[in-house]
Parts: sequence; C-alpha cells; structure tokens
Amino acid sequence: MRIRELDEVECGAILSRNELARLACARHGQPYIVPIHYSFDAARKCLYAFSTVGQKIDWMRENPLVCVEVEEITDKKLWTTVLIFGRYEELTDSPDDASARRTAQTLFEGRPQWWFPAAARVGSRQHHEMVLYRVLIDRISGRRTSRDGSNA
Repeated sequence: MRIRELDEVECGAILSRNELARLACARHGQPYIVPIHYSFDAARKCLYAFSTVGQKIDWMRENPLVCVEVEEITDKKLWTTVLIFGRYEELTDSPDDASARRTAQTLFEGRPQWWFPAAARVGSRQHHEMVLYRVLIDRISGRRTSRDGSNA
C-alpha cells in the first residue's frame, strides 16, 4: 500500500461527490465529534449544513474553530480522506447573508431528502430552532492510498 498527498483540486472533488462528514469541535478542552450532512461550495471555499440547536451548535458558538473529515473507504488498504480546518459561521436572515443562504438552499436541493436528518424530530429536551451554518475553509489536505505500483 502506498499513501500520497492530494492537491486542493483533488480534495475539492472528494468534497463535491460526498455529503456525509464528521465534524469536530471543542469546548473547555473537551473534543466532540458528530456526523453531519453537508453541501460543498467550491467558489466560496466552504461547507454548508444545518442543524437544530443542541450541543454541537452551542459548542461551535462558543469556539468557532472546527475540523471536518470526509472519507471514502473501499477497504482497509484503499481509502481517501480529506481534512478541513476551518471556522463555524451562522447564516442569519440578514441581508448580508442572503446570497450565501440562496447558494446553500440551491446546493441542498440538489441532494435527495436534503432536510434529513437535521430536520427530523428531536427529543423533547432539545430546542427545535434550526440553524443554517457554514464552515469556512482555512486549510485543506487529503491523502489517498493505492495498491503498490498504482498511482491511483
């Protein structure tokens, strides 16, 4: 097995063809990681997602520095991962965020059942307020394995 670094274009291709990621955030020195569904905006170098208010939103509001991991795994010797270091930013109903909200909506609508699972019913102890947010990409890297002798 060989491992090679991906360039930014290759990382963007991985982000474009996937919609499930793991988002990591931290608060008071405690890390927290959860799966999210996202849409990638290559032009604005960000990921869009939405969620009900809960632990991850509370934590990202307090500490907006996040990490996102997207992977494609064929088997233990054939995989690709992309890692994003970025910043959480909520998109509000303000005129300043209108263009980004429209872009996010267009990207979401390109996915079947785009509102799941974020809009699914949640337990009674959680708030039901929906938050549209983006992760602004500060740094991106990726790696891909290949079988010995292959340049894949």
